[in-house]
Amino acid sequence: MSAPPPAVSSAAARSATPVPAPAGGDAVPPRLRVRSAVKSYGDLRVLDGLDLDVRPGEFAAVIGPSGAGKSTLFNLVSGLERPTAGEILVDGEPPRTRSGRVAYMPQKDLLFPWRTVLANTALGLEAEGVPRRQARARAAELFEAFGLDGFQHAYPSALSGGMRQRAALLRTVVLGRPLLLLDEPFGALDSLTRADMQRWLLRMWRHYGWTVVLVTHDIREALLLADTVHVMSPRPARVVDRIEVPRPAEDGSGRHPQALDPASAAALEERVLRALRPPTAGGAR
Repeated sequence: MSAPPPAVSSAAARSATPVPAPAGGDAVPPRLRVRSAVKSYGDLRVLDGLDLDVRPGEFAAVIGPSGAGKSTLFNLVSGLERPTAGEILVDGEPPRTRSGRVAYMPQKDLLFPWRTVLANTALGLEAEGVPRRQARARAAELFEAFGLDGFQHAYPSALSGGMRQRAALLRTVVLGRPLLLLDEPFGALDSLTRADMQRWLLRMWRHYGWTVVLVTHDIREALLLADTVHVMSPRPARVVDRIEVPRPAEDGSGRHPQALDPASAAALEERVLRALRPPTAGGAR
């Protein structure tokens, strides 16, 4: 796993040059479109003209220094908060009017210890008014695919760290929403479990065709998983680089630890690090 990105000063955000907004002439409209998003809390400006597009079926990663506003961005996209200025659209409409389009998985699994694994995974459906029996039947259909078969009636304490994260993701995706927001879902796992979960997530993403936006602090994880990597500046944050991750044309999935040759991976990792570094006194990175 890569070392944490170098520390950056908050003053760098004001001098960082944002990347241009993606062109709007694509034949397929983006699933998520963020345009010139600003979010302030009183005098504290967290986001400052942030642009982001994610196409249907795309796996996008967002990486940036701690405190840059990544969680704030997720709150805006999920409709939990409103932007101070700018526009956020999910399938062409503001998130608050399309609340059934976005599912959000936080870093911690948040499984209730007194509920069985099945009851935990059906909780979101039950909260939306789906009858308990129907909600649990829908969740149970996914247990085999998520590697949880046989644990329906176990309690979270019986699960490994990776299994707990799979249960949390099952609880998220069973809602049937086309846009998944994953906030460092593997951050608390050991390196071996994390690598297994990364490979598993890619298999599931390819199978189900989800649109995913992943927040991570791990550059190598972003380059392994994502089609595009969006690099955020320090607060007040903008997207200062958008990196298309090349995949071998002969590989239909293109996503496994060997998908990028070492030289390409190293070059892309250095590009992310350059984008995260504060400008020098002369303005160069």
